[in-house]
Formats: sequence, structure tokens, C-alpha cells
Amino acid sequence: MLISGQLQPGERLTLDGVAKALGTSHMPVREAMRQLAAERVLEALPNRALRVPVMTRARFRELLSVRKMLEGRAVEQAAVLIDEAQLRHAEGLNADFRAVIHSTGPDVAALIRLNQQLHFAVYAACGNQVVLELIESLWLQVGPVINLDLRSGSRRLSDAPAARCHDRLVAALRQRDPVAARCALEDDLDSAAQVILAGDGLVGP
Repeated sequence: MLISGQLQPGERLTLDGVAKALGTSHMPVREAMRQLAAERVLEALPNRALRVPVMTRARFRELLSVRKMLEGRAVEQAAVLIDEAQLRHAEGLNADFRAVIHSTGPDVAALIRLNQQLHFAVYAACGNQVVLELIESLWLQVGPVINLDLRSGSRRLSDAPAARCHDRLVAALRQRDPVAARCALEDDLDSAAQVILAGDGLVGP
């Protein structure tokens, strides 16, 4: 829910609500929420409630810098190590993303889901579990805001820079070109960040 951007910055969470949304019992949800609070992914409130933190622009920029380092390294490794099955899977997800974003009245929830699936399909091909775990931790923190640019009314829906960056990324993987893969990934992150930083989903200068 956090990685996929289903939750909004400042959104209050209850144990019962999360358990119902996930279709599970309270016990695993309670433990997961406690762990996420310890990792500062969720913010503890005085009345024992939790909420999705409201992110500052300064922290978003810091996280963006780290994401570019880690995710850039992951796609470089993926360009060298990716096998044909993984590559075809990424190409299929990219085709689905492109079809949705160019449709009339694009399904934003589907775009968010496909964007996440494509990125993690590529990162998984890097063959480094530690890097994958660190990337997932970063996405847990920025998930509520990284998809703000894909919501209704965003120019990224009409201009489709994400689709172009994804095309370049997948093409670079097919060509086994680590430098081009990293450039495409960083351009994707930067174009999203530009819209998010200019919007009202973050606080502070």
C-alpha cells in the first residue's frame, strides 16, 4: 500500500482499516505497523495511532539523491545480468504501461501499479538482494508521494515522459548498455521529481 502509492501523505491509519484492506488478521498487521514506525516509514501519534508522514521537500530531495545512486546502480547491473525471460517480462510491462498512459482517460491506479512492477522487475535482474532490500526501503518512504505526478491532471499523463523514459530503459537493457540504462532511469526519476517538487504534496521550501 505504501510502495504502490495507495496511501496519501498525512493519512491516518488504523489497525482495523489496514487489516480489512489487506484481508488479514490484526496480529501480522500490528507487527508490520510497529516495524514500519520503528523505521520511520510511519509516524506514531500521541494516541497510539499511526499516520503516513507528511514529507518535506528537503527530505524528498535527499531520498531522490539516494534513489538515483542505488537504483541507477541496479539498472547498470541489470543491463549486464538480465536474462531473456526477465527482459521479455520487462518489455511486456512496459508495453502495458504505454497502452494505458496513451488511452483515453487513463486508469491512474493501473499506471501506478505498472510503474512499480516495471521498476522492480528491472531491479530484480541486478542479482543483488541487499540492493533490492535497500531500494524497497526507499520506496516505502517515498511511495505516498512518488506517484503524485501520475494522478489526474498531471502533465506527465498528457506529455508521457515516463513512457519515453521507460522505452529508453528497456531498449538499453535489450542492447546491454549500462550507461544508457542508468541515464534513462535517472531521467525518469528527475522528471517525476520536478513535477512533485512543484506541486502541493510536499511541505517546506
